[in-house]
Amino acid sequence: MLKNTLYLLLVFTVTLSSCSSLQNKKNKKPATAAAKKPGKDKNAIKPYKEVITKKAKSDPGLFTVHNIEDKYFYEIPDSLFNREMLMVTRIAKTATGIGFGGGKQNTQVLRWQRKNKKVLLRVVSHQIYAADSLPIHEAVENSNFEPVLFSFPIKAFHKDSVNNATVIDVTDLFKKDVKAIGFPASRRKRFKITRLDASLSYIDSIRSYPLNIETRHVKTYNAGAPPSNASTGTISLEMSNSMILLPETQMKRRMFDQRVGWFARGQTDYGLDAQESKTIRYLDRWRLEVRDEDIEKFKRGELVVPKKQIVYYIDRATPKKWVKYIKQGIEDWQIAFEEAGFKEAIIAKDPPTKEEDPDWSPEDVRYSVVRYLASPIPNANGPHVSDPRSGEILESDINWYHNVMTLLRNWFFVQTAAINPDAQGVAFKDEVMGRLIRFVSSHEVGHTLGLPHNMGSSVAYPVDSLRDPAFTKKYGTAPSIMDYARFNYIAQPGDGDVALMPEIGIYDKYSIKWGYRPILETTAKEEKKTLDSWILKHADDPKYRFGRQQFGVIDPSSQTEDLGDDAVKASTYGIANLKRIIPNLIQWTAEDGKNYNDLQTMYGQVLSQYNRYMGHVSSNIGGVYEYYKTYDQEGAVYTHVTKENQKRAMKFLQEQLFTTPNWLLDATIFNKIESAGSVERVRSFQTRTLNNLLDQGRMARLIENEALNTTNAYSLIDMMTELRSGIWKELRTGTTIDVYRRNLQRAYLERLEFLMTKEQTPIPANFRRFVRRTNVDVSQSDIRPIVRAELKNLQRNINSTIGRTSNRMTRYHLQDAAERISLILDPKK
Repeated sequence: MLKNTLYLLLVFTVTLSSCSSLQNKKNKKPATAAAKKPGKDKNAIKPYKEVITKKAKSDPGLFTVHNIEDKYFYEIPDSLFNREMLMVTRIAKTATGIGFGGGKQNTQVLRWQRKNKKVLLRVVSHQIYAADSLPIHEAVENSNFEPVLFSFPIKAFHKDSVNNATVIDVTDLFKKDVKAIGFPASRRKRFKITRLDASLSYIDSIRSYPLNIETRHVKTYNAGAPPSNASTGTISLEMSNSMILLPETQMKRRMFDQRVGWFARGQTDYGLDAQESKTIRYLDRWRLEVRDEDIEKFKRGELVVPKKQIVYYIDRATPKKWVKYIKQGIEDWQIAFEEAGFKEAIIAKDPPTKEEDPDWSPEDVRYSVVRYLASPIPNANGPHVSDPRSGEILESDINWYHNVMTLLRNWFFVQTAAINPDAQGVAFKDEVMGRLIRFVSSHEVGHTLGLPHNMGSSVAYPVDSLRDPAFTKKYGTAPSIMDYARFNYIAQPGDGDVALMPEIGIYDKYSIKWGYRPILETTAKEEKKTLDSWILKHADDPKYRFGRQQFGVIDPSSQTEDLGDDAVKASTYGIANLKRIIPNLIQWTAEDGKNYNDLQTMYGQVLSQYNRYMGHVSSNIGGVYEYYKTYDQEGAVYTHVTKENQKRAMKFLQEQLFTTPNWLLDATIFNKIESAGSVERVRSFQTRTLNNLLDQGRMARLIENEALNTTNAYSLIDMMTELRSGIWKELRTGTTIDVYRRNLQRAYLERLEFLMTKEQTPIPANFRRFVRRTNVDVSQSDIRPIVRAELKNLQRNINSTIGRTSNRMTRYHLQDAAERISLILDPKK
């Protein structure tokens, strides 16, 4: 019994030990769990009122924007997720040397997408496309994946009776260095920007409007080569981001045609019935539509008011005396829209006063505004914002810089003062300046309607017709106000009351009709036949021609600042007027107690205008006309300038430029504006045109012209022989060579040395899409053999002349020239 008792006691003890051990483990688990209990999740979705507190300053609009101290929150309605929005990035305020305020930096389509507990901001591309009804649509979608620009944790949800919404904190999107909405990479490289200085960067404001959100944020970058305020080692800019809701229903496109000038955009369409992908281009234009109740009137040819007019408001900051002229410039386009079937299609209005509408703002995308900027920039520009899917222009703000009036004064003075008493001074009457402002207003509005510069317009009229009051009263000075045909420099004293500037012209009315007249009950593809017929109706009429703007002139009939169909004759008239202005410059700029700054400015304007004439003429040498055509039109698209016109151009340059223009060298002007500089000034503008003539691309075109047209061509040898004979004409007579001619002759030798030793200068990457030129492999072309022959001919002529000259400086110059040629021909000598 004792034995059994001891056994039971042992079992009981072991059991208790086991239970005790088990109990201890159970007790330890809660303690361990308590030690590992996490804190509050910072990214947890919170109740709305914990995020958007009573401290919030809320701005309802497209999204409700909440500002709490230095943080900004977007409250995005569920209905706006996955809707496409256009983000336009601009420089709002800038430092000296970094462009100008309002300069567009980037444009991209964005989409807000909710994904689990985050909101993603994605970049949408419309560069490639296929209709969603086609099998290839899936392949296009797979090749067009939308990158994520930024990710935001969801902070809260807001549920109400109208719309559920999601709240996110967007502060970092605008405070951090997000390159897509900040200063672009190409500009960063130029100023050697290394990084964003976050401590000197901040959000200035975020404002919400019914269709857009406007953000202003200051960015400060550390920079190795800042263009101004270099001691700081930084660049500070105020960036502007406009996020605009794109229309749910897209406007019908109108297809682009290069024969009619228009701002356009392109999209690669993989869904066409073709054996290749093609880029489809379509116009940027306002949505002008006929109201349903007016369709029958429109079909009968009656003018109708569009469903939605184009309305421009004039900035409240605009000086009152100029407002009516800016308005007139806007409404001058009504006559063009009448050709498109609309009346009162474009109107100008005063904005409401702050008392009438305290919430009205020029930043609201519903309003297009002519903005008056207190800036020294002598310019105006007319950008627009358009839907990349359809080309629909959504809004436009014309930037009007105060100092554009200085530019207008200078142009009007130098181009018309010889025949126009209203321009014979440096302070114009308000009525005169107002008319000039109206002219520029019309031009800039044309850009906002979708029209680019038409530089081929100004050559449509015969030169002598521009001296005819009856002709210019009927047709103006050019068929398009979109050309850079400023003012009538051709008219001469005694011609009478000729027009001095262009107005909305024949081409402007035609292009507005072509771009805006509704072609009812057709698709974009179907209406192309009608659009083509409108072009073909005027195909051979120069008044209806479009010539694109060139950066590097190849086509001499599509230049800036020119007038008339004959550059030699027009420039001869222009120079005659400059010769009338020079003797009067002191009188026309005089004012008691004033220094001679205005005299210096206006003399500089005369020189600039003179240089323009040289450019207009020299572009004919090696020039090739470009007249856009399609297969159903006869004739060539590209034709060389005739031999006769090229020879006339060379003769003009020899007489008007390379023979020293002594009429420009007025000692009574020089002794009031400078201590020295006249000799260098003549050298610089002669050298500019000389180097332009001896451009490698121009020389290549002369070679090609001869290869194609043989004896009917003005050849490179012709050009080089006549150029040498004219510039070195003293060698034939042994006469004294003055300082101006000596400088010119040395410039000639330096350019020939360049041609013998250098290839074409590369076009900077950021200019390649603008600059036009003829490319040539200089070392394998005829250029160097011809240049070498010219140098040898010149060397022989110089050596035979040295002994016949009695003037010591001339002899020294010729000896030096001969030695220079020897070194060019034999650098090892």
